[in-house]
Amino acid sequence: MTIKERTKKDKARVLEHLKAIPIIEVACKKANIARATYYRWRTEDPDFLRDSEDALEEGIALINDMTESQLIGLIKEKKFQAVQFWLRHNHQRFLLKEKEHSLLKPRKDVALSRDQEKSLKKALAMYA
Repeated sequence: MTIKERTKKDKARVLEHLKAIPIIEVACKKANIARATYYRWRTEDPDFLRDSEDALEEGIALINDMTESQLIGLIKEKKFQAVQFWLRHNHQRFLLKEKEHSLLKPRKDVALSRDQEKSLKKALAMYA
């Protein structure tokens, strides 16, 4: 078997593992390749880059479906935390609202020193 043929098989193997478990480290170990090799292939081969992104998306979708299925199972078992999680993430009335923190409110009674003003202006200028 030539190096090109072996590389092609290795790439196909790692892509299949990514579809099943979308964790690069795990997929590389199962395919018996180094992570550095995986990332080199992504850099050097635009087709592999696209295929690996597709495989990761497919794997993530699979895990999301399994997770959602298990969550629904827990809801059916009347597990309060599962019910609460679902409502907080899927129902408008139960969405978590950001709490107002007194530390985040602007204070008008505190003045900056000249050094503080200089530092602040300098910092803001860096991002302007």
